[in-house]
Amino acid sequence: MSRDRPRPRWRDEQLVEALVPTPLPVASPEPAPLPTLPAPAARTGDGVLFDVARPDAAGRVTARALLRALDWIPGLTLHVDVVTGAILITPAVDGARVVGARKELPLPAAARHLCGIATGEPVLLAALPRQNRIVVHPSNTITAVLADLHARILAKPS
Repeated sequence: MSRDRPRPRWRDEQLVEALVPTPLPVASPEPAPLPTLPAPAARTGDGVLFDVARPDAAGRVTARALLRALDWIPGLTLHVDVVTGAILITPAVDGARVVGARKELPLPAAARHLCGIATGEPVLLAALPRQNRIVVHPSNTITAVLADLHARILAKPS
């Protein structure tokens, strides 16, 4: 005994339209209202501009956008100093370093060593237009700051 479906008696059987009603038009449902978003957090950057770069083997980093924002041109003499684990770069008439022809900033070997910056390791460049300076933060500093911030974020109840 076969459980197959019964075969039609005629090969040319078709549905009769009078017996199959045409579907009624259905109105589209109203879209759900969008949720109200919280107000954006207050910006406290005070005009600070950021970039990320990786020092090459000679200790140079390219930061064209920051140099453009500060109007620093190739050949500008710079003073480079280490302050609190970061490299501070300021224009100085008697500076020992210069902005490179390809708009790169020099990070002297001694400064990189004091800050723990290795070749190819990312650094955060912060341009301070009001003070006409650039601060170069090593990745270990950024990691520590973010680890502390993440600990505070994860400690807050949702």
